[in-house]
Amino acid sequence: MTELDKALSGIKKVAIDTAIVIYFMESNPLYDSLVSNVFQRISNGDLLGITSIITLIEVLILPIRKGNTKLQKQYSDLLLNSDNFYTVAIDSHIAEISAQIRSYYDIHIPDAIQIATAKVTGCKVFLTNDINLKCIDDLKVLILDDFRRFE
Repeated sequence: MTELDKALSGIKKVAIDTAIVIYFMESNPLYDSLVSNVFQRISNGDLLGITSIITLIEVLILPIRKGNTKLQKQYSDLLLNSDNFYTVAIDSHIAEISAQIRSYYDIHIPDAIQIATAKVTGCKVFLTNDINLKCIDDLKVLILDDFRRFE
């Protein structure tokens, strides 16, 4: 059992930031074992994965710029057609919570949307690699780099 597994012990639902999705889809060698394990647990139904539709926007930018339609489709399939991994649209409630988070923590709007999505969907944990989000005090924020040293 990895340290990340221990940190996720007892957790049924995890919110996942854009970078984690990119590391997984592009098999980033620094993070592949960690993120592959998380996505395997989601695929098995051991975890429910949640992300915001903002993730789809962010992950598609580079493949669109490069004309990589295969990677565009892979991202879309993962985010829109996966079992146990749900991409949540931004509604007025999430928008209002995002504005509150943005004003209180002074973080970027996409990050505020991700955090609001996590909160609204009942996630207790947010998996990211953005150290600036450690300031969020009413959600357990796990920074992936913190777990690399145990690999």
